[in-house]
Amino acid sequence: MVDVLQHVTVLRDAAVDALSVKSDGVYVDGTYGRGGHSKKLVGQLGEKGCLLVIDKDPMAIADAKAKFQNESRVAFFHGSFADLDKALQDNDFPPTFDGMLLDLGVSSPQIDDGARGFSFQRDGALDMRMNPKEGISAATWIAKATESEMLEVLWKYGDERFARRIVKSIVSVRDEKPLETTLQLANLISAAVPRKFHGKKHPATKSFQAIRIFINKELADLEQCLDVAVEKLNPGGRLVVISFHSLEDRMVKRFFKKQSSPPPVPRGLPVQDSTLAMPFKLVGKAIKPSQDEVAGNIRSRSSVMRILERCA
Repeated sequence: MVDVLQHVTVLRDAAVDALSVKSDGVYVDGTYGRGGHSKKLVGQLGEKGCLLVIDKDPMAIADAKAKFQNESRVAFFHGSFADLDKALQDNDFPPTFDGMLLDLGVSSPQIDDGARGFSFQRDGALDMRMNPKEGISAATWIAKATESEMLEVLWKYGDERFARRIVKSIVSVRDEKPLETTLQLANLISAAVPRKFHGKKHPATKSFQAIRIFINKELADLEQCLDVAVEKLNPGGRLVVISFHSLEDRMVKRFFKKQSSPPPVPRGLPVQDSTLAMPFKLVGKAIKPSQDEVAGNIRSRSSVMRILERCA
């Protein structure tokens, strides 16, 4: 079944423009979502161009197959962008491509559907898996994780200053009654965070983000994908990444800088031009949404886009 929940694509025009699409090019949308980027990209392809769309979420892939069911230039892969090699091989896709787009994080349909368990404002089963048929749910992990494991997740992925108080509350409550719904967990976190620190953001924001990132292995998948993607870029090809929180953006920024910077040379040794020639270059500075886009889609406000191009 294809869902009808709405999703406003972040930096749609800017991201597709950044790919510098060639009509006969080969492209990968590693995070299909609801197809805003893919639809615009396909519109710029000629008869020989092709696009592979990837997404962990079965609802997203169902949406892609419905929208592009009569489009021979589009192929589909249900899985993580970390499995890029498998995605290309399973679809008999070319082994290298002219561009790849990653729009990281969680999509609006996932947040707005309470049954998916991502939202602390809508009640539903405490799941949080982008693919509900893989891995363990947030509820299962919370029921079994040790205090130290939960603390590490909230600190590492959420930078939650009240992690210790929250975890102690979780352990105390779960011993009497399992935490099975999003509102159960959200209300517990709200009670654990001192009232004077309840600001504009919901007190559960960082904890839900941290648990979601951990459950879905988001940073590990991103690291794996970046390593593979740059090796598969054709000369002139671009890797475009949209991040939504500092952990993702920091990883992308550092990776792009490393790829586009020459290796350090010991002082006193002669430096040849060939040593300084790098196979990759950064394209422009980080791009953020305009005020108009943020006004029309508040969820775009934290997005940051970076572009890396293979030179040779």
